[in-house]
Amino acid sequence: MSIDIKGKTVLVTGANRGIGKTIVETFVEQGAAKIYAAVRNLESATPLVQAHGDKVVPIQIDLGNPDTITQAAKQATDVDVVINNAGILLTTSPLAGNAIESLQQEIDVNVFGLIRMAQAFAGVLKANGGGAFVQLNSVASVKAFPDFATYCASKAAAYSITQALRDLLGEQGTAVLSVHPGPIATDMATNAGFTDMAEPTTLVSEGIVDALKAGDFHLFPDSMAKQVGGAYQSFAENIVEANLMEA
Repeated sequence: MSIDIKGKTVLVTGANRGIGKTIVETFVEQGAAKIYAAVRNLESATPLVQAHGDKVVPIQIDLGNPDTITQAAKQATDVDVVINNAGILLTTSPLAGNAIESLQQEIDVNVFGLIRMAQAFAGVLKANGGGAFVQLNSVASVKAFPDFATYCASKAAAYSITQALRDLLGEQGTAVLSVHPGPIATDMATNAGFTDMAEPTTLVSEGIVDALKAGDFHLFPDSMAKQVGGAYQSFAENIVEANLMEA
């Protein structure tokens, strides 16, 4: 399903910084009619409002707080495209004493948060003609890195849920896009130790625009991601994107 974001109403979680902020800026440039900047603290979206005026509407969403997601879905009933960008990364190896605690936190936000967003906004998207649901997953969803393996595990689970959403939401005419960035110039990349390899956030935001237009399910936007995506392409096409239930 091809989606052109021009004239669309979009909701972006984690919109106040990093990739989320750039997605807002790129989508404004590409002609989105309105963007809900979903943040935990509404004041953090003030710079976006100052820069883009009434095209940006702050809305509170904390992926770890189900009530905020439910309330946001009741408020943003005109949304055509949902971009679930927010997430957390805790640099924890499986042998660390706090590994289970870290994984629990990351699962709550990165996986349960995704499920909460999909459940809350599926009906909204259906009522508005289908639209699109975009999930930021990371190359860490298909490749584990030992120093932050709990994050990788949470993203692998989120990717699995995203695959299921592709089929389920597709039945109501909603396109689903799974985005798998590598090191991108954000605080998260710095915390993971990828500062020297990090590439611009616009690779992700502009890549999302193009992938939605092309009707793609996977997006591997940067250099490391393209390396992973190239090796993964055959499996993705023949297994992940295939209907294995057909006779």
